[in-house]
Amino acid sequence: MSEQSNNQGRAYEFACIKTLNEKINKIRKSQIVENSAYLADKNAWQLVSNNLKNILIVSSRAVVETIFDLEPRILENDNNMLLLKIQTDNEGKEGDVRDIVISRPDIEWEIGLSIKHNHFAVKHSRLASSLDFGKKWFGVNCSKEYWNDVNHIFNYLKEQKSSGKNWRDLNLKEDTVYVPLLNAFMNEIDRSNKCNNAVSRKMVEYLLGEFDFYKVISIDSKKLTKIQSYNLHGSLNKSANNKQATIKIPLVNLPTRIVSLGFKPNSKNTIELYMDNGWQFSFRIHNASTKVEPSLKFDIQIIGMPATIISIDCLWKW
Repeated sequence: MSEQSNNQGRAYEFACIKTLNEKINKIRKSQIVENSAYLADKNAWQLVSNNLKNILIVSSRAVVETIFDLEPRILENDNNMLLLKIQTDNEGKEGDVRDIVISRPDIEWEIGLSIKHNHFAVKHSRLASSLDFGKKWFGVNCSKEYWNDVNHIFNYLKEQKSSGKNWRDLNLKEDTVYVPLLNAFMNEIDRSNKCNNAVSRKMVEYLLGEFDFYKVISIDSKKLTKIQSYNLHGSLNKSANNKQATIKIPLVNLPTRIVSLGFKPNSKNTIELYMDNGWQFSFRIHNASTKVEPSLKFDIQIIGMPATIISIDCLWKW
């Protein structure tokens, strides 16, 4: 991710948490936790243009009322403090994709928002020479066959790194690196799936995080903010004492099996994963730096999702 994109993403998180706090404080007490992540977002906010600031504020305002309709416990006034917190990067690395957490410590309740500015990407996971992706993704250690298949690829990349090569200097990098690495990746998923029928479910839980959340996506070109519900474990959409949610969302069924896994047609850097219950992902592998490294990054996108993931378009009002 470029520095500009990172700043814009952080600035959008800042706009969302400030807008939420302002709206909530009109009805009940709320407070932003001013941790290191909040200060980083505040700094990013100061770096973006005034025009983008206006866009991000309008975008964040568009979705707030919908969040309140989905989660009546936010506005339930019990005279206790409601907290809003921006998650640190370390929390995200530990299986939590939520950027903003809204909580009421007095009743041990919280919900989370994953904030996206002009993109729908899931995670940016890696394949690397010393990274056991199977253990990390679905709890099954990568096999000797996998390491035999990838070691020569990563050794080649280490040699190119030691020579100071840039990725653009590599001839036929798709055929010599991307394709064999993706084939090894797919073969390992297939091996693990045959001996563990929980692989498909655990993969989705890894890609989406272990906590339920709402994804909030600003789509500036269309002047709308989209909100999607990922109610995988049933913790979202809880009723308050005297009010039920105005918008009801269902529980989402996790996958139970892999239907197919293969290269996207006419592509040497992207594979597509199809599972039951409506889950579909694409994995595009790419180099994450100018210089050659024995590590590559995935851009993972949801290309199909269960009908029980509710998507709501919130139009902007200028």
